[in-house]
Amino acid sequence: MLAKSEKASKPELPKKNSPDMLVSMPKGDAKCTRFEIFKDEKGGLVRQLPNCVSPHGDFLNSIYRGDAGFVLKQFPAGTVHLVVTSPPYADARKKTYGGIPADKYVEWMTPITAELFRILHPKGSFILNIKERVINGERSTYVLELIQALRKQGWLWTEEYIWHKKNCYPGKWPNRFRDAWERCLHFTKRRDFAMYQDEVRVPMGQWRHARLKNLSETDRVRDESKVRSGFGKKIENWIGRDVAYPTNVLQLATECGNKSHSAAFPEALPEWFIKLFTQQGDTVLDPFSGSGTTGVAAARMGRNFIVIDVVKEYCRLAAESLDGLKVSAPDSMQPTSADAK
Repeated sequence: MLAKSEKASKPELPKKNSPDMLVSMPKGDAKCTRFEIFKDEKGGLVRQLPNCVSPHGDFLNSIYRGDAGFVLKQFPAGTVHLVVTSPPYADARKKTYGGIPADKYVEWMTPITAELFRILHPKGSFILNIKERVINGERSTYVLELIQALRKQGWLWTEEYIWHKKNCYPGKWPNRFRDAWERCLHFTKRRDFAMYQDEVRVPMGQWRHARLKNLSETDRVRDESKVRSGFGKKIENWIGRDVAYPTNVLQLATECGNKSHSAAFPEALPEWFIKLFTQQGDTVLDPFSGSGTTGVAAARMGRNFIVIDVVKEYCRLAAESLDGLKVSAPDSMQPTSADAK
């Protein structure tokens, strides 16, 4: 919960000379505060740095408190391998983030996505978790408008994953049923991006024993689609396999344990995309990190992380979540194994 003295409706940037470690403003005119997640000699949880970004390039494994549009400008180009984020939805979270009107959403979001495009590695990916709101009885089109705007920026809309929320709240509405899914839009800078499909394979299931026991002649050859879609299958290829590639629908429960953030997603969501699109030593960014779920998932999996949020309390929660995790700063900014030609 935010302190009573704070104005939750309009989150402010950190004040100078504050005794609170997570509120202190760096010297100078910087518009964000940076904290590394290391225990210092006195047992402190975080270590504040004198500037938002070090001139030596050691800007990873940190929490940044500040406006994402400003903070992102401080990072060098092509250094982030994956962006996973869920920005404030239109006309939502007004007490926390002020709310962005649906008709202003694209105008608000595109300067941020332009910076994401700049700092993303050429083979990197951008996962945007978002969902249209219902306004005056109909679905808003701001997400579709945002997709078109991102394509004009140079993004490729490569795929759309669906997060099926298995434990969504029941309810009754006069003209629709309960929302049980959200979009996870996948954007890339080019078609040959880094993707490690074997890392997210799933068990085949018991059905395979009966289905593969007696194969027909059709099962032993490639069976082309009858609607001429270009897709085909050869069932015989799956004999002896225990795992298969998943669908683009993720069956995950919503976050139930986090009571301190208004819209936390489960750690399993960024974890799945981190497995699919990065390797150890790569860098994962969340510019709307909230309580730091993406950073925690990245750190657990041996990735570097950068998390950004404008709200002081959420930065504190992120620091607490990352406390105790084994996180180490990179020795240099040299490309990792994922940075192939």
